[in-house]
Amino acid sequence: MSNQPSQVSRRVIKPSGLLGLGGILIAVGIWEGFARSGMFSLALTPPVFSIWERLTEMTLDGAIFGHTATTMLRVLVGMGISILIAIPLGMLMGTSRATEKIFSPLLSVLMPIPSLAWVPLFVLWFGIGNLSTVLVIIYASVFTMTFNTWVGVRAINQIWIKSAQVMGASGHQLFLKVILPGTLPYIISGLRIAFGRAWIAVIGGELLASPDWGLGKIIFDASEFLDTESMLSALIFIGIIGIAIEKLFLRRLERLTIDRWGMAQGSSS
Repeated sequence: MSNQPSQVSRRVIKPSGLLGLGGILIAVGIWEGFARSGMFSLALTPPVFSIWERLTEMTLDGAIFGHTATTMLRVLVGMGISILIAIPLGMLMGTSRATEKIFSPLLSVLMPIPSLAWVPLFVLWFGIGNLSTVLVIIYASVFTMTFNTWVGVRAINQIWIKSAQVMGASGHQLFLKVILPGTLPYIISGLRIAFGRAWIAVIGGELLASPDWGLGKIIFDASEFLDTESMLSALIFIGIIGIAIEKLFLRRLERLTIDRWGMAQGSSS
């Protein structure tokens, strides 16, 4: 009987991995059929093998890693600044009615505006280069994290807060032991959504703000020469990096915080 759980888990894991691989193969097959359908020239819709060859060339050449490092640095700087702004502001909005009334209308107005709509203005104000791109990343991520933090604080069970106060918890202890752990699932969720928005924003910013380095710069330069293979290879590389960060960092962070603090027991069962 003791071997049954491991056997069941193996039966569950294997089909899910095969389904994921199957989805990728279906997408590859659809593209291959579209590329060879004759609707467009093969120069515009290269087949899968040609894209794979170009992706291999770009990887072996090594220049793509420099572009990737530059893009990642911009994302880290932008996300870091966003975290420093969003989490304290969201906490204040959740605990102070006055702060909530001041900033919630601003949040409602600015959140729906696409971050890429600001790129031309940022370029006019701050010029072409890193500053404009980082500002786009900040704009794309800060409002999502602020909103999630604010909602997280407001969603904390008031019984927890009153119980801690009855037991004599100070304001500092109340924040560290009740408010922060209770808000953390929302903060992590906001961080994951904000990263996705920031990842989109940085590529768009690099395309429009035209810095010297970055994955968006590869796409921009390739489009100038109608090099579709390089453009698609860069897009695949961007997708792989995004998935890797989501799986290896953000989900691991979720396990080390939310799961460890026992804030997601219901969802993990």
